Amino acid sequence: QVQLVESGGGSVQPGGSLRLSCVASGIDFSINVMGWYRQAPGSQGRELVARLTTAGGTYYPSFLKGRFTVSVDKAANTMWLQMNSLEAADTAVYYCNTQPPDHENWGPGTQVTVSS
Repeated sequence: QVQLVESGGGSVQPGGSLRLSCVASGIDFSINVMGWYRQAPGSQGRELVARLTTAGGTYYPSFLKGRFTVSVDKAANTMWLQMNSLEAADTAVYYCNTQPPDHENWGPGTQVTVSS
């Protein structure tokens, strides 16, 4: 049974940083491409903000301008998302999942609020 649990969210001022964690069970990071996603308030969909391949390659959408970094500890089945220079537009619930996502495996997500 797959379980994904995100944590580390919170409220920060613009320009601040947060580090999100994703602890996975039932998913082997060695054979699955993983992603971080977010769903902004009022949005019906979730957008990909980071992708991590099994070989350690990373991808980020250009609109993030290099502010986010994904990393992983495969032995601990834990993935992180370091978010710097946060902006109000980053306010969202953040989730981890495989990439492409398995819609049966969404976890509870972690809320990130960026506000002055």
